[in-house]
Amino acid sequence: MKRRTLLTTAAATLARPAIGGAAKTLLFVPQSPLASLDPIWTSAMTTRNIGFMIYDVLFGRDEHMNPKPQMLEGYSIEDDGKRWVMKLRPNLWWHDGAPVLARDCVASIDRWRQRDPGGATLTARLDSLVASDDRTIVLRLKKPFPALPTLLSKFQTACVMVPQRIAEGTDPFKQMTETIGSGPFRFLADEYVIGSHAALVPFDKYVPRDEPPSFTSGGHRVLVDRVEWKMIPDAATAANALITGEVDWVEMPIPDLLPMLKKAPNVVLGRLDDYGFISQLRPNHLNAPTSNPAFRRALLAAIDQREVMDGMMGGDPESTVVPMGYLATGKPEVDRAGIEQLTTRKTTAEIRQMFVDAGYKGEKLVLLHTSDQPFYNAATLVVADALSRVGVNIDDQTMDWGTVLQRRGSKAPLNKGGWSLFVSVTPVPEYRDPLLGSLLRGNGKDAWIGWPDIPRIETAYNAWLDTADEAEKTRLEREIQLAAFESVPFVPLGRYMPRSAWSKSIRAPGKGPAPTFWNIDKA
Repeated sequence: MKRRTLLTTAAATLARPAIGGAAKTLLFVPQSPLASLDPIWTSAMTTRNIGFMIYDVLFGRDEHMNPKPQMLEGYSIEDDGKRWVMKLRPNLWWHDGAPVLARDCVASIDRWRQRDPGGATLTARLDSLVASDDRTIVLRLKKPFPALPTLLSKFQTACVMVPQRIAEGTDPFKQMTETIGSGPFRFLADEYVIGSHAALVPFDKYVPRDEPPSFTSGGHRVLVDRVEWKMIPDAATAANALITGEVDWVEMPIPDLLPMLKKAPNVVLGRLDDYGFISQLRPNHLNAPTSNPAFRRALLAAIDQREVMDGMMGGDPESTVVPMGYLATGKPEVDRAGIEQLTTRKTTAEIRQMFVDAGYKGEKLVLLHTSDQPFYNAATLVVADALSRVGVNIDDQTMDWGTVLQRRGSKAPLNKGGWSLFVSVTPVPEYRDPLLGSLLRGNGKDAWIGWPDIPRIETAYNAWLDTADEAEKTRLEREIQLAAFESVPFVPLGRYMPRSAWSKSIRAPGKGPAPTFWNIDKA
């Protein structure tokens, strides 16, 4: 399938959004419309990104992905690794003026671990979690868990801290109705227009750490008076707004527009995220026919990663990596295990026979097609075309990202609003090892959306958590990758590393897998 084409010269003729702001207002265009403000309720990247502005975390990550104390002054590990004592740093305040207390953090962790697959990992090893005083959090574990800081610093469905009344008063499977954090920015709820506009201002009681900033760790100093998120669905309009100075930063311009942006004298193009994303096709493991592993293996064979990446990143081919398996450990013996299933392409006749052998009889598959996120849209178009070419009956249901977020949580059958497939992405650092690879888990009802039940993966995952032997860890990582190729918890579509574009009037944003808004000044 040929990738989409776009006449970039038409950008100047498109209507411009009404955008304005004071001299110290940073105007930002996110990769997709903002549909939720609860980073625990959804893994949507726009929600995560604005979440890091509003909320704080116990552990942040530096740009090399090392966990660092953030809200914590420090911590100690006792009782042979089974007791963790974490001390909050002083002068932490909620945006409503109340002090941050350890019991708030305990309640926040409790809500997070009921929702997130990584939280389920903690729950399985947790004996107790209490606040021993206003600044001290104590975790007692059933067995040592040295990866705890990495788990609590995860940045997809991040373990953000909120006041106890909100954490305890909000069902983990429902969205928070108040947006109160303790981060460097305060959210202006009265200005929020869902999917269109969001505004934040510096939180005057926030005290930065006395350290250099590095991704979500270190000293978060706000140097502008206001940040406005401007959701501009049309990519060309957003790029043109950057060129004309109506916005300051476009998070992910589509590759087709890069030549136009390169020519703009006031625009800087750069790659802020050197890790990138794994694009994924997630099957529903509860509904037939995607509940059948043989059918999922046929899906894997039907989709050419190079076609998907060309569709998504055709204007910037050097920003893609194929083939891409299930893990990105940097160890060839792991990352290349089973990769021949991607590199050895089958004929159309052979793929059709795989579907026949899997018992497929032309049943309908409901594909949730995100239309307002260019990268998701492009990948979904290629997937739909590839599957249709081999005889799969695709019901391609186009909708905005907010609707996909609502629909994908349904466990209903297809004839009652259920779904079969949708395209998503995950930051590559989540797959440096199995710990945070939520889409790789096979723990059934506790798994991430799609709910795969894959005992072989879970057995290897739990053994990986329990061993300290590096050689054994590598063996188990290889086992997980091979088990994934056999059971196909998701179909990897390739790895891509989009560029960002910003005005020369602002200081270059920080490096990392998510945009950060601290330590950016504006002329």
